[in-house]
Amino acid sequence: MHRIFVVEDDPVISQAVEKALVKWGYQVGLVKDFSAVYQQFIEEKPQLVIMDITLPYFNGFYWCQEIRKTSNVPILFLSSHDTSTDVVMSINMGADDYIMKPFDMTVLVAKVQALLRRSYQFVTVKDWLDYEGLTLHLGDATLSFEGDLIDLTKNEFLIMKVLFEQAGKYVSRTELMQELWNSEWFIDDNTLSVNVARLRKKLEDHGIKDMIATKKGLGYGLVPHD
Repeated sequence: MHRIFVVEDDPVISQAVEKALVKWGYQVGLVKDFSAVYQQFIEEKPQLVIMDITLPYFNGFYWCQEIRKTSNVPILFLSSHDTSTDVVMSINMGADDYIMKPFDMTVLVAKVQALLRRSYQFVTVKDWLDYEGLTLHLGDATLSFEGDLIDLTKNEFLIMKVLFEQAGKYVSRTELMQELWNSEWFIDDNTLSVNVARLRKKLEDHGIKDMIATKKGLGYGLVPHD
């Protein structure tokens, strides 16, 4: 049974979310001390975090970054912020999805189910993929190159998984977005660009330049790096 950690300071919303998720068979932990969210995250050991952006003491962006220092657990933001800038910033900070308030509880549950399914139900023959000396480890969602480990968010991992599986070919932006979210209806195209840019930066930090190529009209593809 998956455990979900809810970081929401509105008790009406947090209790409603808890009730809905428990009804679907999930274990739910509610934050008790908003000045120590990360410490409670460590204690809860959840498989998914639902996080509000506007919180006492520190906002959700801060806690998302703190969690990302040690964990790739999927994070779903809840927020009344409804601009594309907020969505892009959330993804850039390491969130895996974003839902705006007010929201339909059935939509929230569906997003939770999709995130858990994408994050923990990979079925593969082997637990790694190789390309040009770079290894994608499917079990712990990391990359390795010349002995160095490169941590990835869930979205970054899914992008690399698709690119590795189709190495030598170009993958359309549409196909990548469908893999990430199973739907294009609520996707801002900028969120994919943000994730790819962040991936390129991580690769460049480890001396891997220009491996993720862009070809206009076709999409992204893995190519031999410098």
